[in-house]
Amino acid sequence: MFRKNAGEVLMDILIDWGVDHIYGMPGDSINSLMEPLRKVQDQIKFIQVRHEENGALAAASYAKLTGKLGVCTAIAGPGAIHLLNGLYDAKLDKVPVLAIAGQVESDLIGTDYFQEVNLDRLFDDVAVYNQRIMSAEQLPVVLNQAIRAAYTKKGVAVLTIPDDIPKFEVEREVRKTSSFFVQSTILPEDTDLEKAKQILEEAKKPVILAGKGTKGAREELLAFAERIKAPIILTLPAKGVIPDEHPYCLGGLGLIGTKPSYEAMQDADTLIMVGTSFPFTGFLPDHARTIHIDYDASQIGKRYPVDVGLAGDTAHTLTSLTELLKEEKNPTFLEKCQDNMKKWQKKMEGEENDEAVPIKPQRVVKALQKAADDDAILSVDVGNVTVWMARHFHMTNQQFIISSWLATLGCGLPGAIAGKIAYPNKQVFAVCGDGGFAMTMTDFVTAVKYNLPIVVIVLNNHKIGMIKFEQEVMGNAEFGTDLHNPNFARYADICGGIGYRVEKLEELHPAFEKAVQQQKPCIIDVIVDANEAPLPANISFGQASGYAKHMIKELLERGKTDLPPL
Repeated sequence: MFRKNAGEVLMDILIDWGVDHIYGMPGDSINSLMEPLRKVQDQIKFIQVRHEENGALAAASYAKLTGKLGVCTAIAGPGAIHLLNGLYDAKLDKVPVLAIAGQVESDLIGTDYFQEVNLDRLFDDVAVYNQRIMSAEQLPVVLNQAIRAAYTKKGVAVLTIPDDIPKFEVEREVRKTSSFFVQSTILPEDTDLEKAKQILEEAKKPVILAGKGTKGAREELLAFAERIKAPIILTLPAKGVIPDEHPYCLGGLGLIGTKPSYEAMQDADTLIMVGTSFPFTGFLPDHARTIHIDYDASQIGKRYPVDVGLAGDTAHTLTSLTELLKEEKNPTFLEKCQDNMKKWQKKMEGEENDEAVPIKPQRVVKALQKAADDDAILSVDVGNVTVWMARHFHMTNQQFIISSWLATLGCGLPGAIAGKIAYPNKQVFAVCGDGGFAMTMTDFVTAVKYNLPIVVIVLNNHKIGMIKFEQEVMGNAEFGTDLHNPNFARYADICGGIGYRVEKLEELHPAFEKAVQQQKPCIIDVIVDANEAPLPANISFGQASGYAKHMIKELLERGKTDLPPL
């Protein structure tokens, strides 16, 4: 009687769960998995990355975009260690990812063998489920449990598999388990809804802060906002939940946010936090009554004091609350916020139309806006580029992903690779700074190899720009932020893609127009103004005085004595 080995059973179970691709790099301690994976390439495609970190970041991005399980694999020792950054990104942004790590053979564990690392301990902090496979018969039930945990707990599951285990036949009757998980709708208590209703009926200046927990609840969120006449402020991960130009939208909050959102928060007497555990509490009101809605009750009141907590599914909770309330007839506060937003948008338009050279980064975002389809995928890297995209790209129905909680440089390119695999018929852009792109640029050849026609936009200012600004705000002279970059457009050509170098304003729009028509991966390398600071929407006295100190230091170190008046 023919029996499958554990590696073949593993592939069968992954197929049952709907897994159709795995990011990774082959090697000695997972070669016993690569052969069964090779045999199912018509069902599970192996995407060979050039660095395991990129594989894990791509798996996390795939999960963010689709809600489905992202899967990555690596060898024992160095390969497994490389996975950690991408896995922490998945952990902190709460998306389901499965990591399959190789290990030395079972009888060598504990002998300090070549490439042996204590992977159980290594992955313990990052994982919601972390197990080493001890036998072929154990693997099926543990794999099902790992994937179920990743989905239900919205996190990382790790299986460490010694290299000999996948080769063993599954000889005994294994435990029968199911390759699916059950979802339920959580609803708040009626008494809590009544308390929230009372607060909202007394509110004169309500403001909604919507997080990524509102994704998929656009209509319910807008209906609630219209009922209470409250402006909506979006956290960065929630960008795109409602269109940026919707009359109720005040944009983002914090250092990368808008001035109208800051002002609305300062004036608010009632704050409704929906699907967010916003960390930058200094931007929240000092004395507002607060309602916090979240499906995870442990997040309610975690960082900011609340008066009423509603533990429940976002869409259902917003609908229940809306139905309890009478429509607010006085839109005075909302209209004031809308007037402020119109003034802000006019100011932003002025920055986007600036014709200076070197090109302003805001101008590049405007060119992207013109080139991007309504359903495009935008994978945005970390740094100054985050500010420019948050403020200047007006989302309609596009999808926006970023490393929001870990904020790891280099997430843009692997996110775009995952985006094109998930949505092959959509435009996919990676929007990167030169520092972030250079960290993971090796996998541009992966996009070429698998014929993934993404467009990578590199805002090239030869600086670690955000760190330069942070140093200056502290009153320090800039140090250690200069970058020596290659010509990224030529790099694209060398890799087998197509590169466009943009140094003049008249080259900008033609580069975008050509890139989106290509059937190969492209890089648009735009030389941008290194001195364009990502100034906060509301500048504190400390930031202004720190910047002034920096200017004095710079002038003194250059030997200038004709200091400008402060």
